[in-house]
Amino acid sequence: MLTVNAAQVPVNLGELRSGIDKRPSAEPLAVRAPGPRQGGLGSGVVGDSICDPRHHGGDDQAVYAYAREDLAGWQSRLDRDLPNGTFGENITTSDVDINDCLIGERWSIGSDGLVLEVTSPRIPCRTFSTWLAVPGWIKTFTAAALPGAYFRVIEPGTIRAADRIEVIDRPAHSVTIGTVFRALMLEPELMPQLAAADALPEKIKQQVARRRSR
Repeated sequence: MLTVNAAQVPVNLGELRSGIDKRPSAEPLAVRAPGPRQGGLGSGVVGDSICDPRHHGGDDQAVYAYAREDLAGWQSRLDRDLPNGTFGENITTSDVDINDCLIGERWSIGSDGLVLEVTSPRIPCRTFSTWLAVPGWIKTFTAAALPGAYFRVIEPGTIRAADRIEVIDRPAHSVTIGTVFRALMLEPELMPQLAAADALPEKIKQQVARRRSR
């Protein structure tokens, strides 16, 4: 892991107020389950801001990770500097294929007992598009199918820059972050495959069930 990032000061994006502007922290940050999306604590990272609890944060989106390698690819494609945290990620990784992680895969990070579980891909939204100010960004990001991964907190702990990531459990199915993203955004015929991934958020499970019942 390269950096742990948090938005201590929300930004105003026109009529939107957002915690997407995350910056690397020089200090260790506590991570814990934030509770339900509405009525909970928002982000799983203590000190991080979630301004739209209706659509962001909560237990199934407690922590968001994105790969530095994918940021570098976007940096070259967009011809602009994209520092760690620019995509609103709490964790910027290195040498980890985030989009190939399995739903339900568990990570141990650092030495303070933190355990995270992969839940779902990031779905691009209006806030993300407004923040980057790239014309057609939602369509461009979707077509690339490099969404990064959300995690729930299984065991709380402390996280800091350069902490080691260890995969401590991988489920027997083959449903990856990339598979879920393509099923939801690009290839709906993949939806029945997602039923094998029990760790998916309930909302996605309901979508899968509706698709299978047709």
